[in-house]
Amino acid sequence: MANRTAVTGFLLLGFSEVREVRLVQAAPFLPVYLAALTGNLLVVAVTALDRRLRAPMYFFLGHLSVLDLCYISVTVPQSVHNSLTDNRSISFLGCVFQLFFLLLFAFSELYFLTAMSYDRYAAICRPLRYGVIMDRGACGKMAAASWLGGTVSAATHAAATFSAGFGGSDNGGSMPAMLKLACVDVRANEIQLFVGTLVLILLPLSLITVSYGSIARAVLRIKSPRVWRKALGTCGSHLLVVTLFYGSITAVYVWPGSSFSGTWDKFLTLFYTVVTPTLNPLIYTLRNKDMKGAVRRILGKVPPGASIQGILSFVS
Repeated sequence: MANRTAVTGFLLLGFSEVREVRLVQAAPFLPVYLAALTGNLLVVAVTALDRRLRAPMYFFLGHLSVLDLCYISVTVPQSVHNSLTDNRSISFLGCVFQLFFLLLFAFSELYFLTAMSYDRYAAICRPLRYGVIMDRGACGKMAAASWLGGTVSAATHAAATFSAGFGGSDNGGSMPAMLKLACVDVRANEIQLFVGTLVLILLPLSLITVSYGSIARAVLRIKSPRVWRKALGTCGSHLLVVTLFYGSITAVYVWPGSSFSGTWDKFLTLFYTVVTPTLNPLIYTLRNKDMKGAVRRILGKVPPGASIQGILSFVS
């Protein structure tokens, strides 16, 4: 039996080992984080306060913005703090909680995107029964199932990752990267991670594909460019968000020990943990007339020169 040392912490991976470079890289993270907070808080406020936005699509969009707020807050503040203080260490328990909450919000977002695709399917393919299919009770059950599914998926994956023995403190990053630190044979863990991730990612993606396949068939049967443009306007934002989120997260987690490694793996992780939550409010707001009108109405009620605290108190 191999001797193993009890692990008390990890060193978080960065884009560079040079402190000066890390300081330069940390500089854009703070404004990006503030932009993500502002954009997602604005979407939450608009969907909660504007009575004209009571459709199921905006109900799910509000939940999606809450997820993005929490999602980006799990990693970016820690990353900025570590870069500014030149302290990359994180305790073992802290690493467990960070990975769990990161996975919780990531998987919950996958399930909410699936629920939103079903909402689009019901709106376009079943317009006469839309109010019955997507009533208040159905929306609440879908939201609860998405949060519960994210929690169960996160707990399962975190347990599979940390059940491997780690030989001392070392560099940690994503789940595939952390499994490489184990001092025992982790092929069973990698297989479990691969199969679980494959099911939990591809199953929602399959449901989204089926929904949009049905939407495409229904729209193409109508020989009207106006209807096509309206359908694209209704579904375009959601499709773009799905493509950005699924594309980057699949590249990292579906292939254990894949060809994506080093800087490229870090870039993909950065993309789905930072870039996507920042872009989502812009994508949904700029492509939606109702959202743009609601944002103008909400911002028009905020006194000029109001402080951040004043805006947040107004929103709450």
